[in-house]
Amino acid sequence: MNVGILGTGSYVPEKVVTNFDLEKMVETSDEWIVSRTGIKERRVAAKEQASSDMAYEAAMQALAKAKVNPTELDLIVVATVTPDHSFPSTGSILQDRLGATKAAAFDLSAACSGFLYGLSVGTSFVKTGMYKYVLVIGVESLSKITDWTDRNTCVLFGDGAGAAVLGPVEEGYGFLSFELGSDGSGGNLLKQQAGGSRLPASEESVDQKLHYITMAGSEVFKFAVKIMEQASMRVVEQAGLKKEDVDFLVPHQANMRIIDYAVRRLELQEDKVIINLDRYGNMSSASIPVALDEALSAGKIKHGDNVLLVGFGGGLTWGATLIKWFAQN
Repeated sequence: MNVGILGTGSYVPEKVVTNFDLEKMVETSDEWIVSRTGIKERRVAAKEQASSDMAYEAAMQALAKAKVNPTELDLIVVATVTPDHSFPSTGSILQDRLGATKAAAFDLSAACSGFLYGLSVGTSFVKTGMYKYVLVIGVESLSKITDWTDRNTCVLFGDGAGAAVLGPVEEGYGFLSFELGSDGSGGNLLKQQAGGSRLPASEESVDQKLHYITMAGSEVFKFAVKIMEQASMRVVEQAGLKKEDVDFLVPHQANMRIIDYAVRRLELQEDKVIINLDRYGNMSSASIPVALDEALSAGKIKHGDNVLLVGFGGGLTWGATLIKWFAQN
């Protein structure tokens, strides 16, 4: 069975935090941030706004575009490292709010690679014939675990949600290949140290700011530029295609220098690369689906286009997929 994306949706919070706003909070500058990351502003969730709230908005858009009723959903997969709670899962919370009464639901944690992991899981269920419609969401409330006094990390991250409804498509279309990977030896390079069973929340862990994101930026950069190219080429080759056959690249929106390197290695023209990093920063698992939805809404991606999605994240993890785009009538 051929499986593709039937509809997409996205949501970003109303609050905008610009680089000039950050200049008032930490020792940094707009020029410093833009030159090193390409980010000009990011969105930040309201105090009362949780990941499930943003996921719901993106999900409703995706379902409407896919012409699928929530009651028809068989499975909901939510990729996130910022769930509403440790449990119940954000997927279960969303399942109830959507009224997806027959759907199974769970969360998946693969950091910035999460949406790609979710697409692979969802596609597998549909391919086997076990399920027909699967909702995959990447959502993050990274502002809730960002140390806004740390200039090395607070300039990078933003909040948002992106969704995709997966289902059967015509022969020759849909997902052509997948690449997933992990290198746990690099787990300490990008992490949230406290809050789990290894280091439960305590007065000491809060005082030491151990519940915030920490990152060894230069080491993550080295890993990213290598794996983005390698994963991209592997899914292209697995699909029996060449890099010249790629019509659009939708990369994880982490750093413009990383994206530029991948684009040069893949020999793609700039107009074939979907970028929204400057407006949203790094939204982790939400970055690829939000960028994809915006590109579709703008009419850039057309029926029959070969679309490459690729990303990397904490774990360390990576993922890529090549899709021959199927546009419903």
